[in-house]
Amino acid sequence: MDTSESDKISPHLILPVGTQVVTLVDTAYGTGGSTRPSGSVGKILQAPNDSRHAYLVQFPDGSHSGLHRQEIAIRKHVQNLQFDRPGFRHGDRDLYDYIIYRCVVGSRAFGLDVEDSDIDKRGIFLPPAHLQWSLYGMPEQLEDVHTQECYWELQKFLVLALKANPNILECLYTPLIELATPLAQELLDGREHLLSKLVYQTYNGYVLSQFKKLEQDWRARGELKWKHVMHLVRLLYSGVTILRENSVPVRIVDNRERFIAIRNGEVSWHEVNEWRLDLHKQFERAYDETSLPERPDYEWANDFLIRARREMVK
Repeated sequence: MDTSESDKISPHLILPVGTQVVTLVDTAYGTGGSTRPSGSVGKILQAPNDSRHAYLVQFPDGSHSGLHRQEIAIRKHVQNLQFDRPGFRHGDRDLYDYIIYRCVVGSRAFGLDVEDSDIDKRGIFLPPAHLQWSLYGMPEQLEDVHTQECYWELQKFLVLALKANPNILECLYTPLIELATPLAQELLDGREHLLSKLVYQTYNGYVLSQFKKLEQDWRARGELKWKHVMHLVRLLYSGVTILRENSVPVRIVDNRERFIAIRNGEVSWHEVNEWRLDLHKQFERAYDETSLPERPDYEWANDFLIRARREMVK
């Protein structure tokens, strides 16, 4: 699902084919050792399936280069502000100094990891007021694909949490916390204010759309990415528990072996789909019976954000 609305549940946004970009690094082309300077304009000809792989970018002379996301910028964004923040020697990397919360999510937090599983770090950054108010503005998120890190600016994080974004809610409930300032701890202590029956729409909607694609892949090719299948079923399982217990389950204890069997491709598509349909039914019952409110506590979230902003004025 990130961070358009379904895309917002994944922090790693993939730029679509046809997007005009500007290079942020010098690029080699041809066979004579020629280089094209940074700042060159091109168009995405081919997009990768994930943020770890390169885009194929075509330039006006017809040549191509493979470039990763951190090596290109969207042209219209570059044209908005053609200058760097003063004193920022390393671009957005300097904003990592303002991280107030860092945690580990993904398979390692779920207890579904294997030896070579990534360590996915997520969290929140809160820049000081003079940066927030400045002409240069602040990015909504910081991302480093090499270290598997992604941090949201506090306001963006709260907005996504209020919309019941699964990635964000799991950040708030993961048992693997590496850093939490007093302000971040206050947010964790009040995290129940961010839960609501919107979980039902968000989780259900994403799983339904993804399973439709999976069914098409299964019919067309007879193969699936079983790890993705496992996490979709886990998302439904989590949604049911949230509505029943008013808390987000991250660490998988019950049915752990069943999830691992799905990840390993040891369960038939028919069995997976039967479990998925049963979980949808449980989700509906849990929705009817839950004590969670229709909407989250917007007032609490707004008050918290304002107080956090005031803290950064100091």
